[in-house]
Amino acid sequence: METNNHQVVDYSAVLEKKFGKPGTEERAKFDEEAYAFYTSQILLDARKNARLTQEELAKRIGTNKSYISRIEKGITVPSVATFYRIVNALGLTVELTPAI
Repeated sequence: METNNHQVVDYSAVLEKKFGKPGTEERAKFDEEAYAFYTSQILLDARKNARLTQEELAKRIGTNKSYISRIEKGITVPSVATFYRIVNALGLTVELTPAI
């Protein structure tokens, strides 16, 4: 729970009211867009921390700058294979852990 204007807000309830209950088509679409945005921000920050331009990263993974830009804007969700190529090109690793 978070506070907003000194009121306690249950964001699960807010999301449910605005986008429907988990499992509904509207909520699934929202969740997919949210994950795309979250992933895009992680990759954008990682690329900047690696001090690479979009063009340099694109060359490392065999694609073009506009594709990297679309990923970083959350417009395009990379395939798992492309995601791992990007992660590898940025010198990162992915750790898989069991869900809690």
